[in-house]
Amino acid sequence: MRQAAKPFTFSGCVELRQTLDVHALDERELLHRLGEAPAESIFFHTFGYFLRHRAFTTAYGNDFARWAALEIGDRALAERLAVVDPFAFPALDALREHLVTILQDHLRGRENVDESAIYLHTIETRARERRAEGFAEWLRDALDLPALAERFERVDPYLTTLERVRARLLGFIDETLEEGRG
Repeated sequence: MRQAAKPFTFSGCVELRQTLDVHALDERELLHRLGEAPAESIFFHTFGYFLRHRAFTTAYGNDFARWAALEIGDRALAERLAVVDPFAFPALDALREHLVTILQDHLRGRENVDESAIYLHTIETRARERRAEGFAEWLRDALDLPALAERFERVDPYLTTLERVRARLLGFIDETLEEGRG
Protein backbone atom coordinates (compact mmCIF):
# COMPACT_ATOMS: atom_id res chain seq x y z
CA MET A 1 0.00 0.00 0.00
CA ARG A 2 1.31 3.42 -0.94
CA GLN A 3 1.22 6.27 1.49
CA ALA A 4 1.01 9.88 0.36
CA ALA A 5 3.63 12.35 1.42
CA LYS A 6 0.87 14.88 1.92
CA PRO A 7 -2.62 13.80 3.08
CA PHE A 8 -5.63 14.56 0.93
CA THR A 9 -7.94 16.98 2.72
CA PHE A 10 -11.65 16.57 2.06
CA SER A 11 -13.70 19.75 1.91
CA GLY A 12 -17.43 20.32 1.80
CA CYS A 13 -19.39 22.72 -0.35
CA VAL A 14 -22.07 25.19 0.64
CA GLU A 15 -24.08 27.00 -1.98
CA LEU A 16 -24.66 30.72 -1.53
CA ARG A 17 -27.60 31.74 -3.67
CA GLN A 18 -28.51 35.18 -4.91
CA THR A 19 -31.99 35.62 -6.32
CA LEU A 20 -31.80 37.58 -9.56
CA ASP A 21 -35.51 38.29 -9.94
CA VAL A 22 -35.36 36.90 -13.48
CA HIS A 23 -38.19 34.57 -14.44
CA ALA A 24 -39.48 32.66 -17.45
CA LEU A 25 -43.11 31.60 -17.86
CA ASP A 26 -42.65 29.68 -21.10
CA GLU A 27 -40.02 28.36 -23.49
CA ARG A 28 -39.76 31.63 -25.42
CA GLU A 29 -39.05 33.61 -22.26
CA LEU A 30 -36.51 31.00 -21.15
CA LEU A 31 -34.72 31.44 -24.47
CA HIS A 32 -34.46 35.20 -23.92
CA ARG A 33 -33.49 34.91 -20.24
CA LEU A 34 -30.72 32.40 -21.02
CA GLY A 35 -29.13 34.94 -23.31
CA GLU A 36 -29.22 37.63 -20.64
CA ALA A 37 -28.44 35.67 -17.46
CA PRO A 38 -24.99 35.90 -15.88
CA ALA A 39 -22.69 32.93 -16.46
CA GLU A 40 -22.90 32.13 -12.73
CA SER A 41 -26.63 31.55 -13.13
CA ILE A 42 -26.02 29.07 -15.96
CA PHE A 43 -23.50 27.33 -13.68
CA PHE A 44 -26.00 27.22 -10.81
CA HIS A 45 -28.77 25.68 -12.91
CA THR A 46 -26.53 23.07 -14.58
CA PHE A 47 -23.47 22.13 -12.49
CA GLY A 48 -25.16 23.15 -9.22
CA TYR A 49 -27.96 20.68 -9.95
CA PHE A 50 -25.56 17.88 -8.93
CA LEU A 51 -25.28 19.34 -5.43
CA ARG A 52 -29.02 19.82 -4.94
CA HIS A 53 -30.31 16.57 -6.52
CA ARG A 54 -29.21 12.97 -6.55
CA ALA A 55 -28.76 11.56 -10.04
CA PHE A 56 -30.58 8.32 -9.24
CA THR A 57 -33.65 10.09 -7.82
CA THR A 58 -34.38 12.44 -10.71
CA ALA A 59 -34.81 12.04 -14.45
CA TYR A 60 -33.49 15.51 -15.14
CA GLY A 61 -29.89 16.54 -15.54
CA ASN A 62 -30.37 20.23 -14.78
CA ASP A 63 -32.88 22.77 -13.51
CA PHE A 64 -33.92 23.77 -17.04
CA ALA A 65 -35.00 20.22 -17.95
CA ARG A 66 -36.80 19.82 -14.63
CA TRP A 67 -38.67 23.10 -15.16
CA ALA A 68 -39.65 22.19 -18.73
CA ALA A 69 -41.09 18.87 -17.58
CA LEU A 70 -42.74 19.81 -14.30
CA GLU A 71 -43.76 23.44 -14.74
CA ILE A 72 -44.77 23.71 -18.39
CA GLY A 73 -45.38 20.05 -19.15
CA ASP A 74 -43.15 19.99 -22.23
CA ARG A 75 -41.64 16.50 -22.13
CA ALA A 76 -39.99 16.79 -25.53
CA LEU A 77 -38.04 19.87 -24.48
CA ALA A 78 -37.29 18.37 -21.07
CA GLU A 79 -35.76 15.31 -22.69
CA ARG A 80 -33.58 17.41 -24.99
CA LEU A 81 -32.36 19.55 -22.07
CA ALA A 82 -31.87 16.60 -19.73
CA VAL A 83 -29.17 14.98 -21.86
CA VAL A 84 -26.97 18.07 -21.96
CA ASP A 85 -23.65 17.21 -20.32
CA PRO A 86 -22.31 20.46 -18.87
CA PHE A 87 -18.83 18.94 -18.59
CA ALA A 88 -18.65 18.61 -22.39
CA PHE A 89 -18.24 22.36 -22.88
CA PRO A 90 -14.99 24.27 -22.50
CA ALA A 91 -16.69 27.34 -21.02
CA LEU A 92 -20.03 28.45 -19.62
CA ASP A 93 -20.70 30.61 -22.68
CA ALA A 94 -20.42 27.53 -24.91
CA LEU A 95 -22.87 25.70 -22.62
CA ARG A 96 -25.22 28.71 -22.76
CA GLU A 97 -25.04 28.73 -26.58
CA HIS A 98 -25.90 25.04 -26.70
CA LEU A 99 -28.92 25.51 -24.41
CA VAL A 100 -30.07 28.47 -26.52
CA THR A 101 -29.71 26.39 -29.69
CA ILE A 102 -31.84 23.61 -28.19
CA LEU A 103 -34.57 26.11 -27.32
CA GLN A 104 -34.41 27.79 -30.73
CA ASP A 105 -34.71 24.45 -32.53
CA HIS A 106 -37.54 23.39 -30.26
CA LEU A 107 -39.47 26.62 -30.72
CA ARG A 108 -38.91 26.65 -34.48
CA GLY A 109 -40.86 23.41 -34.71
CA ARG A 110 -43.73 24.82 -32.67
CA GLU A 111 -44.38 28.08 -34.48
CA ASN A 112 -46.96 26.54 -36.81
CA VAL A 113 -50.05 27.59 -34.79
CA ASP A 114 -50.61 31.25 -33.97
CA GLU A 115 -51.57 32.19 -30.40
CA SER A 116 -54.87 33.58 -31.67
CA ALA A 117 -55.79 30.07 -32.87
CA ILE A 118 -54.89 28.65 -29.47
CA TYR A 119 -57.15 31.27 -27.92
CA LEU A 120 -60.04 30.64 -30.31
CA HIS A 121 -60.01 26.86 -30.10
CA THR A 122 -59.40 26.51 -26.37
CA ILE A 123 -60.71 29.56 -24.53
CA GLU A 124 -63.39 31.02 -26.73
CA THR A 125 -64.92 27.64 -27.56
CA ARG A 126 -65.38 27.02 -23.84
CA ALA A 127 -66.66 30.49 -23.10
CA ARG A 128 -69.19 30.50 -25.93
CA GLU A 129 -70.32 26.91 -25.50
CA ARG A 130 -68.40 25.52 -28.44
CA ARG A 131 -69.52 28.13 -30.91
CA ALA A 132 -66.48 27.29 -33.03
CA GLU A 133 -65.03 23.83 -33.58
CA GLY A 134 -62.48 23.18 -30.84
CA PHE A 135 -59.33 21.11 -30.92
CA ALA A 136 -60.75 18.47 -28.59
CA GLU A 137 -63.89 18.02 -30.65
CA TRP A 138 -61.82 17.61 -33.82
CA LEU A 139 -59.47 15.09 -32.17
CA ARG A 140 -62.42 13.06 -30.96
CA ASP A 141 -64.54 13.17 -34.12
CA ALA A 142 -62.09 13.43 -37.02
CA LEU A 143 -59.14 11.42 -35.67
CA ASP A 144 -60.88 9.09 -33.21
CA LEU A 145 -58.53 10.04 -30.37
CA PRO A 146 -60.91 10.41 -27.40
CA ALA A 147 -58.19 10.09 -24.73
CA LEU A 148 -56.15 12.87 -26.31
CA ALA A 149 -59.29 14.97 -26.75
CA GLU A 150 -60.06 14.57 -23.05
CA ARG A 151 -56.57 15.74 -22.11
CA PHE A 152 -57.03 18.80 -24.32
CA GLU A 153 -60.34 19.59 -22.61
CA ARG A 154 -58.74 19.42 -19.16
CA VAL A 155 -56.10 22.07 -19.89
CA ASP A 156 -56.87 25.07 -17.72
CA PRO A 157 -55.85 28.29 -19.50
CA TYR A 158 -56.62 30.40 -16.45
CA LEU A 159 -53.62 32.24 -14.93
CA THR A 160 -51.16 31.16 -17.62
CA THR A 161 -50.01 32.25 -21.05
CA LEU A 162 -51.21 31.09 -24.45
CA GLU A 163 -47.64 29.95 -25.15
CA ARG A 164 -47.76 27.66 -22.12
CA VAL A 165 -51.15 26.31 -23.22
CA ARG A 166 -49.66 25.61 -26.66
CA ALA A 167 -46.65 23.87 -25.09
CA ARG A 168 -48.87 21.70 -22.93
CA LEU A 169 -51.10 20.70 -25.88
CA LEU A 170 -48.06 19.90 -28.03
CA GLY A 171 -46.64 17.87 -25.16
CA PHE A 172 -49.82 15.79 -25.09
CA ILE A 173 -49.51 15.19 -28.83
CA ASP A 174 -45.85 14.16 -28.43
CA GLU A 175 -46.77 11.68 -25.68
CA THR A 176 -49.59 10.23 -27.77
CA LEU A 177 -47.28 9.77 -30.75
CA GLU A 178 -44.62 8.16 -28.55
CA GLU A 179 -47.17 5.73 -27.16
CA GLY A 180 -48.14 4.74 -30.69
CA ARG A 181 -51.75 5.84 -30.43
CA GLY A 182 -51.50 8.41 -33.16
